[in-house]
Amino acid sequence: MSVPASQQFSTTISDGIAEIVIDRPPVNALNDAGWHGLADAIVRAGNDPAARVIVLRAEGRGFCAGVDIKELDKNPERIVSVNAGNYRSFEAVHRNPLPVIVAVHGFVLGGGIGLAGAADIVVAAEDATFGVPEVDRGAMGGGAHLQRLFPVQKVRMMYFTGEPITAADAYRLGAVEKVVPRAELREAALAIARKIAAKSGAMIRLAKESLNGIEDGNLENKYRWEQGFTLQAYMSAESAETRRAFVEKREAQLNTNNDEKGPSGARTK
Repeated sequence: MSVPASQQFSTTISDGIAEIVIDRPPVNALNDAGWHGLADAIVRAGNDPAARVIVLRAEGRGFCAGVDIKELDKNPERIVSVNAGNYRSFEAVHRNPLPVIVAVHGFVLGGGIGLAGAADIVVAAEDATFGVPEVDRGAMGGGAHLQRLFPVQKVRMMYFTGEPITAADAYRLGAVEKVVPRAELREAALAIARKIAAKSGAMIRLAKESLNGIEDGNLENKYRWEQGFTLQAYMSAESAETRRAFVEKREAQLNTNNDEKGPSGARTK
């Protein structure tokens, strides 16, 4: 049975800080309804007059493992809606009128990368790892947001190999504001949020809009470009095999030859 969005995260607002907490055991992989619901919650928080800053964090073993692969294995036709939910959630963070602080711990994968990469400030626990296993899951996406965190060549190394990097490396590369013990993560994020909440709300909103306007390129357009390749990937037999292997907890039986058709319809070999 599909888990409703309301059971996958919670929202509270206190002293000008909106705190949104993802909580969908075992790995905080949100289903279709969850991604759309999260987008709505982030937008609502940004428009709430009681809020001046948003903290997005999670409970459990890790921050977010992305989409619910098991749901997509059973209902592959939902990929279009799931893609839309991802897009809306990341956009809700990046284009939010309020600063968004994302506090991560454990695994930060797939959609978790999108949320962190769209954020204004990222705080990480010492045990946090950032990864994009998309190639091994028969999907695409996340590169645009990952590139907002890390240098181009590091992004490509992570994407092509699937190898994650640690919070310490993320700090060294300038992707996170600070790294703290896991028990101190929430307070570290809230301490930054309190500093922002104490300032003029009008000036902070102007600052957020102006800073977004001077970024190179359009993050949402870049991600939308990637999503087209996700849909193309999902139409291949190899993508279906990787999802099924993930659900069945076995190694995927893959064709390592370059004989898949490229975007033009011509074979790449």
